[in-house]
Amino acid sequence: MYLSRLILNPRSREVRRDLADCQQLHRSVMSGFPNLAAPGDARARLGILYRLETHPRTGMPTLLVQSAIEPTWSQLPADYLLNTAGVPNPDCKPVGPIYDALDAGMVLTFRLRANPTKRIKPDTDPGRSNRLGKRVELRTEADQLAWLRRKGEQCGFEVLSVRATTEHEAYRWERAAAIFGLEADKPEPVPDVRAVRGSKVYGRRADGERMTFAAVTFDGLLRIVDADRFRAALVQGIGSAKAYGFGLLSIAPARSA
Repeated sequence: MYLSRLILNPRSREVRRDLADCQQLHRSVMSGFPNLAAPGDARARLGILYRLETHPRTGMPTLLVQSAIEPTWSQLPADYLLNTAGVPNPDCKPVGPIYDALDAGMVLTFRLRANPTKRIKPDTDPGRSNRLGKRVELRTEADQLAWLRRKGEQCGFEVLSVRATTEHEAYRWERAAAIFGLEADKPEPVPDVRAVRGSKVYGRRADGERMTFAAVTFDGLLRIVDADRFRAALVQGIGSAKAYGFGLLSIAPARSA
């Protein structure tokens, strides 16, 4: 597995287009990988997950891309990436050895930008048959946190705490990620467990149909319960809308007390 970090150039016309349309951003991310001719979801087959974030001081958009194979970002437009003196851009490093070393009982700092949803069932909404089977967003914080804990049970981890994270803290956390060989700051105790609700993510499909996704960012501590299931979740992602920048679970060692 590989993790790429791309600092985008907000002056680029293509970057501005991608920031406004998650379908276009998906296409730009996929341009770094082989065009698979066989039928099926190429993103899933190549293990591609990504998350878009913003540097709090410079305001520069940063893209984190995880993949099963090493990408080639030369296909991006010439001005797509910011010219960063002394900082590799793009940067790509292997994370497979980090994942292989994970074991049950380990406590980790985590970040997950997710699209918490539920499916409408006939017995819960019989009067709105046109929506049955469709996904709808979970709007309350309690429902979002319950969703995360359910996903944790399915994916081999226990949520110890979840906290709201400011943009400055988020940047500091990313810099401390395990991929750079550093430890994350120890989270302060949070008596009121919260999640960070982000703005909506929009896009248009090829047929012109409008897409809207609700974004929620979870930051906190987790404990690995089942290492194999947890590794599978790291590789496969968590939740829906993975093709549009959701589901990438980032981890870093938690600093001991």
